[in-house]
Amino acid sequence: MYIVHVYLAYLVLSIAITIWVARTLHRTGRTFLVDAFHGETELADSINHLLVVGFYLINLGWIVSSLNTYQQVDTVRVAIELLSYKVGLVMLVLGVVHFFNLFLFTRIRRRPAPPPIPPTGYVGAR
Repeated sequence: MYIVHVYLAYLVLSIAITIWVARTLHRTGRTFLVDAFHGETELADSINHLLVVGFYLINLGWIVSSLNTYQQVDTVRVAIELLSYKVGLVMLVLGVVHFFNLFLFTRIRRRPAPPPIPPTGYVGAR
């Protein structure tokens, strides 16, 4: 009887946490991406949107695929322990995905900017 409640609570909590994290990363990550892409705001905004879509796909896919359990849930205590384990695992996956993205974009950010356009002539007489 408790298992259905655990499943529903797990889905509600995990999806809510995923949406909150995705919105936070989208809103606050823009500045970082603009800097990583050397001021190219259109490219940074596009990448930011694609990252959010990928973030949702990966995390919601993980949430749904890890919904099932073979554990007997006979008491409220077991239900709470199972729910905390499952939600905690979702939070760990969200953190790993986040830090992996930060790692990648920090590496991109360290690359030197492309050189400016070479001069086409000289100003003034020689």
